[in-house]
Amino acid sequence: MRDVRWVFDKIDQQKTWRSKCINLIASENTTSSWVEKAYLTDFMHRYAEGTPFNRYYQGTEIIDEIEDKANKFFARRLGVNRVDVRPVSGAIANMAVMRALTNPGDVIAGLSVSAGAHSSHTKGGVAGLLGLNQVQLAFNNNDFSINTELSSKIIRHAKPKLAIIGASLILFPLDIAGIKEACDDTKCTLIYDAAHVFGMIFSRKFQQPFKEGAEILTTSTHKSFPGPQGGLIAAQIDEDSEWSTVQRGVFPKILSNHHLHRIPAVLVTAYEMVKFGDAYSEQILKNAKALAEALHEEGLNVCAEDRGFTESHQVVIDVKDLGGGKLMAEALEKANIILNKNLLPWDKLSLVNLNNPSGLRLGVPEMTRFGMKQEEMGRIAELIARVTIKKETPAKVKSDVEAFRKDFQKVHYTWDTEWVE
Repeated sequence: MRDVRWVFDKIDQQKTWRSKCINLIASENTTSSWVEKAYLTDFMHRYAEGTPFNRYYQGTEIIDEIEDKANKFFARRLGVNRVDVRPVSGAIANMAVMRALTNPGDVIAGLSVSAGAHSSHTKGGVAGLLGLNQVQLAFNNNDFSINTELSSKIIRHAKPKLAIIGASLILFPLDIAGIKEACDDTKCTLIYDAAHVFGMIFSRKFQQPFKEGAEILTTSTHKSFPGPQGGLIAAQIDEDSEWSTVQRGVFPKILSNHHLHRIPAVLVTAYEMVKFGDAYSEQILKNAKALAEALHEEGLNVCAEDRGFTESHQVVIDVKDLGGGKLMAEALEKANIILNKNLLPWDKLSLVNLNNPSGLRLGVPEMTRFGMKQEEMGRIAELIARVTIKKETPAKVKSDVEAFRKDFQKVHYTWDTEWVE
């Protein structure tokens, strides 16, 4: 029993500690109690290989109904005709699509990790695992945008099977339409990885990839979209056979069981976001802008000043002159301010820079979910500056962080505790 108690003590320790932190990890969020109730169910014990109403197991009648409803609901919301909620993460969604649409040795196009691409887009991640060769699209370092003209030339020359845009570091909407023209000329499938901005896309507060030319969207379901950890594929594909190829990329190519308890929880999150997502996403955008401006006023080198710093949930700071991202992220963690070091577009991809890149990436979805607004973003900027610029002892700042966070413990943008019919 001692070992069991140790595990539960650690669970309690994690919950208590993170409730005292300012969490600015851009890829994290927190679910509501409604989503938690939908998550911790009997479905977590069950299997349902295959697609709804076409399974390789018995006993799937109810999950078939829920999964089918989730697929159709997301399809209507996104304005497409195909959705698959089975991928268990955004990276698995990317892998399933790549596996379905390519063969080993094929060429794909995407951004570099330094320019914000997720590792799964690259030869160092999923693309390499599948034996694919990546050509890198051109990026404008100064304004954090794709160089459409040069990238289009790269696509026309390399003739990749697919091009994947969207990013883990994404401050502004990307030029989907500009890249689409080159993809059409070369019969290259255009994929948009919406993992970080999916909540804002769902709420129609960010760019709309399908209207701008994307053919397939991959995403996770737990960043600016505040659901359980998982993934999703959406597409506008008319031919059943083509969509079946993508679905077979999920199962049997990649997954067996797809963690069924996620499905009711992600559907509840979708309903939650229909009702509260407009206000939530709007506040995320306001908070990110306010945080960036406040950090700039504190004297930090916030990236993309000429474009107004950000139009997403993220803020990026260049801290190379302060010792680098590793040193600053570790110092801030000691003050209970949680964020991550990050490569910046001008960082060369090397072990040295991976360990201690120039940047810090900050995201506001979770603190927004706990009720913080623009005024609180100014307070957060002040606390960050005390550690990074003024070099105050992190332990001293930590006590102020804990006192500040006490007033922000309730999850917002969800239903009250009473059942809503």
